[in-house]
Amino acid sequence: MKSLRTLVLISIILAIVVVTLGAYTRLTHAGLGCPDWPGCYGQIDVPRTAEQIAKAEQAFPERPVEVQKAWNEMIHRYFAGALGLFVLAIAVLSYRKRHLGTPLFLPMSILALVIFQAALGMWTVTMKLMPIVVMGHLLGGFTTLCLLFLLYLRLSNYRIPEGDFAVKKYAKFAGIGVIILTLQIALGGWTSSNYAALVCTELPICQQPWVENLTFENSFDPIPPKRDTYEYGHLDHYERVTIHAMHRIGAIITAVYLLWLALKIFTRSQSQLVKQTTAILTLVLFVQVGLGVSNIVLSLPLAIAVSHNIIAACLMMVLIKLTYTLKRKI
Repeated sequence: MKSLRTLVLISIILAIVVVTLGAYTRLTHAGLGCPDWPGCYGQIDVPRTAEQIAKAEQAFPERPVEVQKAWNEMIHRYFAGALGLFVLAIAVLSYRKRHLGTPLFLPMSILALVIFQAALGMWTVTMKLMPIVVMGHLLGGFTTLCLLFLLYLRLSNYRIPEGDFAVKKYAKFAGIGVIILTLQIALGGWTSSNYAALVCTELPICQQPWVENLTFENSFDPIPPKRDTYEYGHLDHYERVTIHAMHRIGAIITAVYLLWLALKIFTRSQSQLVKQTTAILTLVLFVQVGLGVSNIVLSLPLAIAVSHNIIAACLMMVLIKLTYTLKRKI
């Protein structure tokens, strides 16, 4: 069991790296840095020499080689591939140790998800950054990380507080919080995949008259009109304003709900573990809100934008731990 737990821990670290690299790749507009999949211009690495670059551009004349963007994409693929191998090892080891009571459904589900993630990675390239595919790929990465974290909790000698019945009723509210946060992360992915992150430059929602400019007809259409590429977006300005405004409103709703949840549980719980978890949840929530505001005030600096993705994943993991603790208490 210890070896399996170690594998899961390494996989969690790898998943965080993959999510980070995915955000970096997306935010540096390197999603099509390699126009084919799984290689790069027909190679297992990036074309570097003049001869390799000339050959690559002859094979893909519509996509001149941009070495830095190609490396951004390929490094992401290398780490994602390594994560896939670790998840496969976890699934095999879980199957072999199933007679010891090792969880089996969760590891197999993670393996199936990682295989689907690989397909989404391919479709991201072959479908030229279609927003629904890009958003799905982002959500798949977050889900993989969170399921690995849940598996780690299942495998750990996790001490569940006894008693403390005053907060057990909040387990369902914590579960609702997971759903709300998932929807907000999806809105963030939709905002990013439609290149709408910079259309609103004022706080708290958008520059006036944003309400009059809202249009929902095409803003959330999962199947957009056929295009040669969706790189740099295909929606008009007001459609992007609508997407961004909904993400801002969602952020306010999510922050208020999670803050309410954390304060309710913190003030009613007698468990030090539960109190610590809610305190961490509150801290991470404030950091995430601060990063979101900084993205607007500072016009989406790369380091802060990438951090916004990472902290969203951390926020979800803390919320999952809180939900898991409360549900195990009942």
